[in-house]
Amino acid sequence: MIKRQLYSALKNHLSKPEITLLVGPRQAGKTTLMMKLKQDLDLVGKKTLFLSLDNDLDRPHFKSQSALINKIKLEIGQTAGFVFIDEIQRRENAGLFLKGVYDRKLPYKFIISGSGSVELKEKVHESLVGRKQMFELGTLTFVEFVNFKTEYVYEQKLETFFKTDLTRSRLFLQEYLNFGGYPRVVLAGTELEKQAEMTEIYQSYLEKDISSLLCIKKTEKLTQLVRILASQAGGMVSFSELSATLGLAVATINNYIWYLEKTFILKKITPFFKNIRKEITKKPLYYFHDLGIKNYAQKQFGTDYPSQNNGHQFENFVVRQLFEKIELPNTLHFWRTTSGAEVDFVIDRGLTNIPIEVKFTNLKKPTINRSLRSFIEKYQPEVAYVVHLGKIMRTQIESTKVIFVPFSYSDFLSASN
Repeated sequence: MIKRQLYSALKNHLSKPEITLLVGPRQAGKTTLMMKLKQDLDLVGKKTLFLSLDNDLDRPHFKSQSALINKIKLEIGQTAGFVFIDEIQRRENAGLFLKGVYDRKLPYKFIISGSGSVELKEKVHESLVGRKQMFELGTLTFVEFVNFKTEYVYEQKLETFFKTDLTRSRLFLQEYLNFGGYPRVVLAGTELEKQAEMTEIYQSYLEKDISSLLCIKKTEKLTQLVRILASQAGGMVSFSELSATLGLAVATINNYIWYLEKTFILKKITPFFKNIRKEITKKPLYYFHDLGIKNYAQKQFGTDYPSQNNGHQFENFVVRQLFEKIELPNTLHFWRTTSGAEVDFVIDRGLTNIPIEVKFTNLKKPTINRSLRSFIEKYQPEVAYVVHLGKIMRTQIESTKVIFVPFSYSDFLSASN
């Protein structure tokens, strides 16, 4: 089993009365994680029940709140126990349904999961205010990926492994950039098997999830949109240009992209600006939650494809790490000016800002480009970062510390310590 970093937080929340709500993209490993929690509870003699709305035999128990409660009482009894419910998004009005069950003050702890549907993230979230804590499980992080690939030998000393074994570290990075972090893809033995797994995941998402949410029977235009966004990930997106290219109304493009965000496919980043007249237009950038999905949409999934896009892949790799560490995603931006200066990412923390440049190269000395220097001179941040393939280095521009950090740092934002 692939160890997930979220597991300890989920396990700690089992002692809390609120519903443990686990959300994330299809095939990210939510069911596996829930089964692991159940297994651990069973081993210490706790009463548990696992129900899934993907299971035909379990669905009748969700026809009403009373039907579900009767099933729980039959299996667990009237005493305390743990009830796992998988794929709750398949229950219509899931939020109100769960609210009614929870408000009966039953002696059961509920652990509930669902794939990335708008119903789950929006309506369930609203209905269960004050009654749940939400945990988001994405595809494997790079740290989870490398720990699994090295059979957890270096789990407690991973930074030392990255510093010592540069060759394997780079190979792992390249594999992650090529195939992404879907567990089924990572576990697949051959490249052909990885391709088959990703095909099923991608088609299942388009045909089952997003097409039903959008109520569209033909997904050609949606597929083309995802392909275009994948090909220009990290580039500014013009909705009017997409409209002209695809022959769809701007409102339709906007709607499609909104759903792609809500279903864990895209991440949006907006511009950073203090002086609107000098900063460039407000067009956003889009990155992908998973690099494998991005590559598959571009028809560049696997090791046989040319590597000229590695720079963009590496940017997407870094932005994913940032979203894992930043508590408020809307504080992550990019910086562009009408004069052509640009910085890949800026973390806006109110009075202080943190610029981050990404370089898919092994820098030998702490060289700072003109754009980053321009940002530093303009905003005078306390610290700036350059993420690259080489070693950690430090320099200074006036009062700003500039830290060059290796890609392998799981939390390079702490490198200033």
